Amino acid sequence: MADAKPKKAVLPRAEMPCQPAAQRVKNFDEVALGYTVEEALYEAKRCLQCKKAGCVKGCPVEVPIPQFIAELAKGNFAQAYKIIKSTNSLPAICGRVCPQENQCEGSCILNAKKEPVAIGRLERFVGDMAIRGENACELVDASNACRLTDENLKVACIGSGPSSLTVAGFLASRGIKVTVFEALHETGGVLVYGIPEFRLPKEKVVGPEVSALKALGVDFVTNYVGGRSFDIEDLFKQGYKAVYIGVGAGLPGFLNIPGENLSGVFSANEYLTRVNLGRAYEFPLYDTPTLRGKNVTVYGAGNVAMDAARTAKRLGAENVYIVYRRTEKEIPARHEELEHAIEEGIELKLLSAPIKFIGDENHRLAAVEIQKMQLGEPDASGRRSPVPVEGETFTLKTDLAIIAVGTRPNPILLEATHDLKLNKRGYIEVNPETNETSIPNVFAGGDIVTGAATVILAMGAGRLAAREIATRLIGKEAL
Repeated sequence: MADAKPKKAVLPRAEMPCQPAAQRVKNFDEVALGYTVEEALYEAKRCLQCKKAGCVKGCPVEVPIPQFIAELAKGNFAQAYKIIKSTNSLPAICGRVCPQENQCEGSCILNAKKEPVAIGRLERFVGDMAIRGENACELVDASNACRLTDENLKVACIGSGPSSLTVAGFLASRGIKVTVFEALHETGGVLVYGIPEFRLPKEKVVGPEVSALKALGVDFVTNYVGGRSFDIEDLFKQGYKAVYIGVGAGLPGFLNIPGENLSGVFSANEYLTRVNLGRAYEFPLYDTPTLRGKNVTVYGAGNVAMDAARTAKRLGAENVYIVYRRTEKEIPARHEELEHAIEEGIELKLLSAPIKFIGDENHRLAAVEIQKMQLGEPDASGRRSPVPVEGETFTLKTDLAIIAVGTRPNPILLEATHDLKLNKRGYIEVNPETNETSIPNVFAGGDIVTGAATVILAMGAGRLAAREIATRLIGKEAL
């Protein structure tokens, strides 16, 4: 009997170099420093090249992961990039902010006994290499040559976040004229105003992606609010053949407790926008200051809450607390973000719920009253909801409160679009096979359809809609 083929030895995972915690809390430079060439090649060689790759099914846009890693392992960086770009428009961004541990890496076969291949870090490495030297067509659609733009085939994208950028890149590379309308003064949506610089550098990463789209002929119109500056009917009257709604879900949720209108209480949306888009962390070089709290409390424990807490720490807060109703086990933020926050000195106040903000004589926030909680019995889904512990409250000193408990759809555009069908939660209903709305040739995707989700899911929605739009305008051969 022939000897069995020896199994390939699995090497330990290459760690991501990071700024030391004591150093990074004093700056807004990127925390994770990225792989060197040697580290990327080492990590790529850990891939087992499975015949039935679960990682691909775990990816919302189904990147051909084994294929790109195989090329990377051979040092073929350009080919690896083209393979990723066949389905993913923004690899340098996704490699930084997507929850790979729950998607591609979560489906890696090595999870059974070893750490999974660092797919996200490899994707980031390949994306960064491409940003340094590829042409515009390659930056958006893995092609060396773009089609000539047909000015008579016009498509409008409302909102300039990852979903709309995906639509714009896909269509522009196929010769369709795209205009992106953005309500704020910079393009990029949540990539620019929501995610901090220390997680996603704007000039180094987001900027080149937008510049590549401009080089393809995509027009960006800023300070233009859908539902106020224009409506969807106006766009069709101007000759647009299709419209894509990618406005996100940026209306903040609040706690609805006494004292929420005190000076010093912010939504996470406003706080992060002031710091990121307004460059408040560079005041007075940029003249958009923000309140720099001494004792900061953040409510919620998702990625946005971690971003707000870590930002406050970098702006000089002495104490920053994450106040959360459940235990650490239930925290929804990415494990890496929670780990980094704790390393940076962020404290967790678990099984705690705010019941009242307390102000001083000048109506400025001074403290918060907190109710101690405990997890009750599991409900039908098995989830244990927090319930108050009778008579157990405490007061926590705070001069800056940041509320990060979720978002809702902004109604401005939705209310101005009368035939647009919404679901009971107020989000846009779409045909799941095309992402077309109840209005013919009007498509939508991202958070305005699903509620708050991930960058890669928003991109996947944009790609689905873009394929349908391209098919209608120029035929299936364009795909």
